[in-house]
Amino acid sequence: QVQLVESGGGLVQAGGSLRLSCAASGGTFSSLGMGWFRQAPRKEREFVAAIAWSGLSTAYADSVKGRFTISKDNAKNTMYLQMNSLKPEDTAVYYCAADLEPFRLRPTTERTDFGSWGQGTRVIVSS
Repeated sequence: QVQLVESGGGLVQAGGSLRLSCAASGGTFSSLGMGWFRQAPRKEREFVAAIAWSGLSTAYADSVKGRFTISKDNAKNTMYLQMNSLKPEDTAVYYCAADLEPFRLRPTTERTDFGSWGQGTRVIVSS
């Protein structure tokens, strides 16, 4: 099973940008779709973005569409989430996750389809 470690979180002003990274080890990262989820205080964990194993297909939550970009570098075993035009409501702990099913044709957005999770990285957007 792949192990995941997120990095890149921090404090940023509204309108600013951050890039989150998710480094994978111990598994076949190149065959797995990946996803980003987030959990704000007192809220459920929610889907943010997902990418197919090939990196050629992506999916986004409506709340981040046009502002966030997910990408995957199979040569570096790393996934990224570029976050632009950040808003205070983007404040949350961000988690990366790996799809349970190798070579799924389209990126899944269902939390239960992901089997490996990172420990999370905190993003705080000040107004």
